[in-house]
Amino acid sequence: MNNRRRYIRKYMIGMLAAALAAAVTPAEALKAEAPENVSAQADPADADLSKITLISKNGAVPRYSTDKKTSWELEVTNTNEQGTPEVENIVIKPDLGDNVDNWPFETEQQEYTQIISKLTPGQTKDISFTFTQREDVPTARHTISFGIFVDGVKVNTQKLYVNTTAKAKEPEKDEDKKPDKDPAQNDQPEAGGFSNGEASYSDGGGGESSGNSSVPRVIVTGFSTSPAEVRAGQDFTLTVHLKNTSKSSRVQNMLFDLQAPTEGSDEQTMAPAFLPSSGSSSIYLEGMNAEGAADISINLNAKSDLLQKPYSIELAMKYEDGEGAQVEGSSSLSIPVKQDARFELSEFEINPANITVGEEANIMFNLYNLGRIKLYNVKAAFEGENIKREEVFVGNVESGASASVDAMLEGTKMSEGPAKVTMILSYEDEAGKVSQKKEEFEIEVTEPMQEDMGMMEEMPMEESKLPVIPIVIAVIAAAVIIAVIVIVKRNKKKRMKNEEEALLDELDGPSEDEWK
Repeated sequence: MNNRRRYIRKYMIGMLAAALAAAVTPAEALKAEAPENVSAQADPADADLSKITLISKNGAVPRYSTDKKTSWELEVTNTNEQGTPEVENIVIKPDLGDNVDNWPFETEQQEYTQIISKLTPGQTKDISFTFTQREDVPTARHTISFGIFVDGVKVNTQKLYVNTTAKAKEPEKDEDKKPDKDPAQNDQPEAGGFSNGEASYSDGGGGESSGNSSVPRVIVTGFSTSPAEVRAGQDFTLTVHLKNTSKSSRVQNMLFDLQAPTEGSDEQTMAPAFLPSSGSSSIYLEGMNAEGAADISINLNAKSDLLQKPYSIELAMKYEDGEGAQVEGSSSLSIPVKQDARFELSEFEINPANITVGEEANIMFNLYNLGRIKLYNVKAAFEGENIKREEVFVGNVESGASASVDAMLEGTKMSEGPAKVTMILSYEDEAGKVSQKKEEFEIEVTEPMQEDMGMMEEMPMEESKLPVIPIVIAVIAAAVIIAVIVIVKRNKKKRMKNEEEALLDELDGPSEDEWK
């Protein structure tokens, strides 16, 4: 009975499943199969499609003009981590847009596309698009959007920049020029700051003025010198970088004049800090196109007695706009001037010039700062094969001042005759740049005194330990004995002589009596 019930239950479940399958429409069945297709592919979480990036090759911003086709080189990179699945069917499309002003190129195709079959994690592939700039496009920078599609679905958008150059204007014919204004209007200033056809501004001026007329502004975008460091008393080349900020007006007949500040302590030495090494301080430039750039150069000489500091140069500018109106402007340049350190050293005093190993020699000399800059952190180091290295800190030495160096050098190794010693004098300038100067002198290092000589010197100290007093007493006693002996012998000899004389006297006495 239980088996029969189990069979009936299975039959009913099968019939119900068949009825549900029959009720499902083809569209619903297609939807039901979609998850199976997705599961058959790689998990989208393993490959982030938004990490498919697009950049201009080498980061360059391409520049287009109306006279030629130009290729735009791009790089497509899969920035996903290693181990994620590769991405296939990648399509790159630039967005032409609905507004023609947003697309600066000729639309030569309905659609521009580049296809990459597959891209593994970390891989980069190059693609390129070739465009031709429209003739009516001005000189400007444009933003171009590129769409990145994978299997027909947009996964990322990259915005890149491109520069365009306006087509050069043809010179106007005489009949195309605007008629002169009514002389009665000359007393009224025109829009843009004109008054009687003239305008002036400082530091290159601002942007274009409102109204139908505008003043083209020429500004200084930078400058450079050759050599890079300008030193007092030397020639250098000054190059000034200029730019016409006007988007529509060309400037021409340009005259520039450089004015340097006057430096000097008295009337006899006062002169401009910078003077042209040849020619004058004026520079002529034919013209500059709208939004164009140009360089001007001049050879100058820096006054020899300039202090080490920046010096300002005023650059006055005069030029004409596209309609021949006179425009003036000015700008300031700051040029740092360097002074070379100049000093002298006195003769070295070496005492003594001959030392033994372990002894010291005293070295003295003076430093005289003859330059126009202060010497900072002056140090003197002494090096040699036969001496111990020694370093002496002197400190700061003002311009026109002197400092003394006093060092003690110890001999460490015997030399074969006078040995070379090198003195390295180091100092810093205001910027902290370290410079050095080397001088050489000689010191002779000999062997120390022998040990037996030292023993001989110590011997008197050992003799002083003998018993002095008994020896003195013995000497005195011996002297007394000798003196007594001498005295006794002398007295004995004298007594014998006296006895002999007395005996002779006795013998001579009777003979005389007999004669009588």
